[in-house]
Amino acid sequence: MIDVRGLDVVFGKGADEVRAVRDVSFRVPEGATFGLVGESGSGKSTVLRALSGLNHDWTGQVVIAGQAQTPKRDKAFYKLVQMVFQDPYGSLHPRHTVDRILMEPLSIHGFGDAERRIEQVLGEVGLGPSFRFRYPHQLSGGQRQRVAVARALILEPRILLLDEPTSALDVSVQAEVLNLLQRLKQERGLTYILVSHDLSVVAHMCDELAVMNNGAVVEELSVERLKSHAPEHPYTRQLMVASLGYDRAAIDRFEDFGVEG
Repeated sequence: MIDVRGLDVVFGKGADEVRAVRDVSFRVPEGATFGLVGESGSGKSTVLRALSGLNHDWTGQVVIAGQAQTPKRDKAFYKLVQMVFQDPYGSLHPRHTVDRILMEPLSIHGFGDAERRIEQVLGEVGLGPSFRFRYPHQLSGGQRQRVAVARALILEPRILLLDEPTSALDVSVQAEVLNLLQRLKQERGLTYILVSHDLSVVAHMCDELAVMNNGAVVEELSVERLKSHAPEHPYTRQLMVASLGYDRAAIDRFEDFGVEG
């Protein structure tokens, strides 16, 4: 469903140039969930923004559902691919009701039967029709993220790009949203790319994952290998140690993995 080859993203020019993504390649089969893992600044979200069409400044090859993509996408692309952002407090317009937030993509893409579609998608994400005319400030963080998921789903895409969809939520709400995403994936036959720095989230959600450091993929492995604590790259092993919690002795032994090559 997704085939990425030699993806590069560069910001700035000359002395200010930053190569944020370096020769990244991976493939995602239809119906799979693929994880991009790494610490903050490793390039995970930048990859998603290139795939989603939000960032036009990239080079390489991106093929989605058999179609080679150019940096700028046409409107039809967004019926196929939608994105759920990290911050449910920032991704929803504060002065728009839930109804208007969900109505807007339907209007842009010329979908009919808006009333039925809005009520159906709110039901799918666990929010009833009573939420239609509420504003974001009247919702909890988990409810806001459910609205963000509904907005992504309302165009009936085949691919969702998930940029740390639970990291801004309370721990008690994170599992609810992750389980919701798992259920929707099964019901709709979706393909996911999930960006996260949380290995437990990746182990719960993903089939395969790529570990990123300084803009490059340092290792690609299955979740089974992750769960069996059998990664090959020392950076991946270091991430696993960090995920277990704060350990001063272990952290003192951490290496600074610079740009390879």
